[in-house]
Amino acid sequence: MEYENNTGTQETDNPEDNNASPSKNKRIVSDAFDIAESTIITMFIIILLFTYILHPVNVVGTSMVPTLQNDDKIFMTTVIPDISYGDIIVIDNDKAYLLDENNEVIEKDSRELNECIIKRVIAEGGQTIDIDFNTGAVTVDGEILDEPYINALTLTDEGGFDFPVTVPEGYYFVMGDNRNASSDSRHPYVGFIKQNQIYGKAIIRYAPVDTFKIL
Repeated sequence: MEYENNTGTQETDNPEDNNASPSKNKRIVSDAFDIAESTIITMFIIILLFTYILHPVNVVGTSMVPTLQNDDKIFMTTVIPDISYGDIIVIDNDKAYLLDENNEVIEKDSRELNECIIKRVIAEGGQTIDIDFNTGAVTVDGEILDEPYINALTLTDEGGFDFPVTVPEGYYFVMGDNRNASSDSRHPYVGFIKQNQIYGKAIIRYAPVDTFKIL
């Protein structure tokens, strides 16, 4: 007796399906290598960035109020093509550079303030700075500075220099924005800042997050 088998149809292999599987595997492997390569490059760039370009710094104290508050977190860069007026710099205050009676630079130990400090550049080498501690006016090369960043007028003389004073080449005169609560170039334990004392330049305040700011 003849009968039909209705249980189903028999499937045959498709040559194209057999070829698709190895090709797909190759694409997966290639994509995995691409992702790994991108991840490694990204990690390398991040490591390079935070090793040679950006360094986190924690602000301690109130000498830079109102610009920076105690415990603010900032990034400084060690790649500094130029330092100029208004820049906020992080300083190794290991030595104090003052002037003797002949206006020659002398070096003194800065034991009392031997620490890392952060201040604003007010005058560079070759410029003459004068401070009227009665009116609080700060003058550089005969021009009174417009200083919207300060907390109060500059009324405190720390005794480091007799003003006016000309900043020697290769040095900087720095002050904190909180002028009457800042140990800076006016102070005999700080004095002029030598170029090799500069760790870096502050560029970003990143914390607290709600105070994020490009400096």
